[in-house]
Formats: sequence, structure tokens, C-alpha cells
Amino acid sequence: MENQSFDFFKSKFNVSKETFIILKNLSTQKKLKARESIINQGGMSNKLYFLTSGLMRSVRLSETGKEYTKNIYSPISFVGPFSSILTKRPSLLTYETLTDCNVYELNFEDFYRLTKTNIDISNVYNRVLEYLFIIYEKKQFESLSLNATERYQLLKNSIP
Repeated sequence: MENQSFDFFKSKFNVSKETFIILKNLSTQKKLKARESIINQGGMSNKLYFLTSGLMRSVRLSETGKEYTKNIYSPISFVGPFSSILTKRPSLLTYETLTDCNVYELNFEDFYRLTKTNIDISNVYNRVLEYLFIIYEKKQFESLSLNATERYQLLKNSIP
């Protein structure tokens, strides 16, 4: 993970350089092509992704074939089937790239195992969960309180 990633982790989660190196060593840098799925709806995965460039989305396909985009991810974001991993149930969503993307892939089980023996990694995990909760709550509030035009304007403003 490069300096931009370290700066993000340091500013959001108070991560030291040493802890960041541990996280970097747990992950694998990957280049993904546009329209590539990292997990399909109904599939199982224990991989999480840290998006450093490009755009991704999570989408649900209805029984009638209609697509419902749940979220669009821009750098710098955590992407993956979190609920599926935590519940050990199939993913309700497909996660795919919209453009060519650079990501860091992390095996959640390896990461979680490390949280049991390394307090700094455990603290990072707690801070990331808090961060994701705040993002989720903000998105939920926007869905309830903004009309479609206002939500579209927010989306346009958030994607460079």
C-alpha cells in the first residue's frame, strides 16, 4: 500500500507505520479490469478489498432481472461482502468494477486471526467497523431524507 493509503489509515484510524506494514504484508495488490466481479450474488468469499483507484459497485439482481445498485465505491474505500463474511452466508450482492481498478485484497480470516494476538491490529479493526457504521448511517439518513435529485447530486459530487 502506497503513501496515499498510509495517509488515509493514519488520519482515519491513527495507524502507526509499523501497523500499516503489517496490514500491507497481509494484503495482495491487484489490478482489476472494468466489469470484473470480485464476488457474485449468492457466492461466498472471505476476501475484502481496499480500493485505491477506479470505481466499483455493489448490485443486486432481482428475480425479474432488474439491477439495483446499492452503492458506488470510489477511492479510498473498503469494498466487499462484509455481512456475508461475518454471517458465513451467501452474499446478497454482486461486487464488480465499473472501471479498471487498483485494489489491495485481504483475506479476512487471516486479518481477524491477527486481531486476537495484536492489540494494534484489533484497534484498527474496531476503528474500521466504527468508520463503516458512520458511513452506513449517513447513507441511510440520505436515503430517507433526500429526494432522488438530491441523492444524484451528492453522487456526482463524490465521484471525481
